[in-house]
Amino acid sequence: MPNIIFLPHEEICPEGASIEAESGTSICDVALANGIEIEHACEKSCACTTCHVYVREGMDSLEDPTEDEEDLLDKAWGLEPDSRLSCQARVADKDLVVEIPKYTLNQVSEQH
Repeated sequence: MPNIIFLPHEEICPEGASIEAESGTSICDVALANGIEIEHACEKSCACTTCHVYVREGMDSLEDPTEDEEDLLDKAWGLEPDSRLSCQARVADKDLVVEIPKYTLNQVSEQH
């Protein structure tokens, strides 16, 4: 099984994590199942950008984003070429290195 390495994030994952992930599972689902509380305001329905991540390594193993995902990513804070919505990016057969952005555009965050 491929591994997802989550780089340290000050609030969500201070120590970082390396997690085995089943192919076909979304990055968001892997994170949530392992105690990494990544935001997902739209309940993973590809309707917001709160689960935005940077795929620092392994991007080429992921399926291309849909047009809907690309349209939403245009609205994400800190958009970079390796940006993806973690609810839409599904693990394939290669290891991934994922960074969770410092900020998110969530108008109604339950955490604050």
